[in-house]
Amino acid sequence: MSKTDLSVEESLVEIKTLSKLESLLEEAASILPLANRAKDIVHGEGKQDADIMLIGEAPGYHEALERRPFVGRSGQLLRKTLLEINCPAEMVFISNIIKVRPPNNRDPLPKEILAFKPFLDKEIEIIKPKLIITLGRFSMAKFLEGVKISQIHGRLHKLRWQDQDLFVLPMYHPAAALRSSRVKKSFIDDFKKINKIMNWIDSQQETLELKKQLREELF
Repeated sequence: MSKTDLSVEESLVEIKTLSKLESLLEEAASILPLANRAKDIVHGEGKQDADIMLIGEAPGYHEALERRPFVGRSGQLLRKTLLEINCPAEMVFISNIIKVRPPNNRDPLPKEILAFKPFLDKEIEIIKPKLIITLGRFSMAKFLEGVKISQIHGRLHKLRWQDQDLFVLPMYHPAAALRSSRVKKSFIDDFKKINKIMNWIDSQQETLELKKQLREELF
């Protein structure tokens, strides 16, 4: 690890807000794969305390141009679907596994995913979402390895990740939905489950709080 890498890692530990995280990410652009300048970075977007966080794979052409996640054709489908379930994009947080567009929109490489991992991990730590929705196989693989998205999409998973419990809901990437009417139906149907899932997660958290309160009163 270089001195610059060490400095970035040390800085990440101290960061508590998304604005400071974005500043550090831009400062580190020159040592990150694919990025040469700060303006190559496409930051996550949305509420800092969002209950739901959506994670895609990488910015595309339109995202790199506007420096916003999910604003091209697949992004329009994503934002439209969120609106249809009364969960507008402004109420969630949307990000990507890597923060720079790969050449010709190719798949992100393992070394690129690894390089951007600390920044995505810090986003999750700051936001503390109740539910993470992975969009596509690369973001799904961050939490659920060795599985096929066709087999587990739309199924809620509770897992232990970096000393915390997470609820993860894998879904198809909206780009895949645009290529197949069958996948698009599954994509929309999975999104229709979100409100019910959020209600269930809230009920689980209320139960845990009640149990904690009872233990404190008894002991």
